[in-house]
Amino acid sequence: MKSAIRQLDRRFRAFREVAGQPRPPKGWVRAIRDALGMTSAQIAQPSAVELEQAEREKRITLQTLERAAEALGCRLVYVLIPEKPLEETLNERARLVAAKKMASVEHTMRLEDQAVRRKGEAERKLVDTLLAKPARLWDDP
Repeated sequence: MKSAIRQLDRRFRAFREVAGQPRPPKGWVRAIRDALGMTSAQIAQPSAVELEQAEREKRITLQTLERAAEALGCRLVYVLIPEKPLEETLNERARLVAAKKMASVEHTMRLEDQAVRRKGEAERKLVDTLLAKPARLWDDP
């Protein structure tokens, strides 16, 4: 599991620089069409003007965008780029969930007039346990 996460994180690094670039004001389809000197009629798409408007307004479908890309001699690349590495996101979430669980245990122990010993060690073990089955990290809000 960890190796798959690290592999994905490595792949995302290549996209981070591109992700920071703004989309052209009139959209990619229009920018490429203009750069190629194509008219909206020459793009060989029904209602290219509507297509370009849908892209600008972020309501274009992937299927339509892919057809437009093909008509422009381009390839559509679709990727979700995490704001931070997945491994970091998982570790942060595991620490948060573990801290909440430990706080609950601490509260119960205090009510029973007992002390929680080696809290840090117990919390680290809980984090490791949670990371072993990450699907459980997302059960609690």
